Amino acid sequence: MNFWVPVIFGTFKLLVLGTGMFLAIKSHYDGEKKDKAKKNETEGQ
Repeated sequence: MNFWVPVIFGTFKLLVLGTGMFLAIKSHYDGEKKDKAKKNETEGQ
């Protein structure tokens, strides 16, 4: 039983951190794309 506790919590920790990193990178690139589109829109006018 004691062997499985760190395995389960470690797996959960990696899953949470991996998801957090993925979402942070995704939001960064989505925001960059949005800013670039807004900049192109204002330059066109």
